[in-house]
Amino acid sequence: MRQIRALRVAAIAAGIALMATGCGATSKSSTGTESSGAAAGPITGLQIMVPNTPGGGYDTTARAAAKVLDDAKISTNTEVFNLAGAGGTVGLARIVNEKGNGDLAMLMGLGVVGASYTNKSESKLTDTTPLARLIEEPGAIMVGKNSPFKTIDDLVKAWKADPGSIAVGGGSSPGGPDHLLPMQLAGAVGIDATKVNYVAYDGGGDLLPAILGNKLGFAASGAGEYLKQIESGEVRVLATSGEKRLDGVDSPTLKESNIDLVFTNWRGVVAPPGISDKDKAALIAALEKMHGTDGWKEALKTHSWTDAFITGDQFTTFLTEQDKRVANVLTKLGLA
Repeated sequence: MRQIRALRVAAIAAGIALMATGCGATSKSSTGTESSGAAAGPITGLQIMVPNTPGGGYDTTARAAAKVLDDAKISTNTEVFNLAGAGGTVGLARIVNEKGNGDLAMLMGLGVVGASYTNKSESKLTDTTPLARLIEEPGAIMVGKNSPFKTIDDLVKAWKADPGSIAVGGGSSPGGPDHLLPMQLAGAVGIDATKVNYVAYDGGGDLLPAILGNKLGFAASGAGEYLKQIESGEVRVLATSGEKRLDGVDSPTLKESNIDLVFTNWRGVVAPPGISDKDKAALIAALEKMHGTDGWKEALKTHSWTDAFITGDQFTTFLTEQDKRVANVLTKLGLA
């Protein structure tokens, strides 16, 4: 994550709900005995929690993964459920408090890292068992079809003239990727980020109606969540924030538009703390198998996601570095 010039946030209290534990991510062999998930039999009883509302990036990724897992018979009847609240920290608290439950995993990403600090959550992602990073994706600057802004230059000109008058929406809480992108964009074009009027929505499912209803000056989020609306013309992408143009989206990058900013988000999967080595190995093996399927390759293409797959110790190291980086930045700004 690149340097953040300025952020303005409000802390939100997070609540938690404790629910039942499971028996572990195991499969059944042909003899009917339990075996590791790395064996031939599929995993049974796996639940994937999404820590925000249906329709957002975490939700889309979790459901795509669950479908591939089941279609490839890597798992059976994989359940995806949503537990939204406080930028993902309600779900984070749940996963941390499900110690030892090898049947539960959570789809998460950069947004949950930031929210764990800005929402003063007692639970941190470093308390979980990291399994795999799945994808990266650039952000997109988007408007509704009736917006007066036809290009990123149109938007920047109006935004610089009166920053506070243009509401900027994102599907993550303060400190998350949808918040960090417009704040960094503001700095890159010479706007004081403390004057930015950021409106947080709990996931892309909540953000979409605000875009379509022209309740925002513009939105910042991952384009992959809105491809149907982009293709239909209901949502217009003014620019994307990656190094290269996004496949399937006919819009320039910020750098092409003479704005010196590159920004990407990532998503991955974690499990509760204290799961057995056997369950951890089974879950990682299942995700590795999923990653190698044609179904997952098709999902990456369909959603314009960049493959960023790493597992185990590599993902643990990455997650620890991300957590420290976010904590350092937000602490310096008085936000953590």
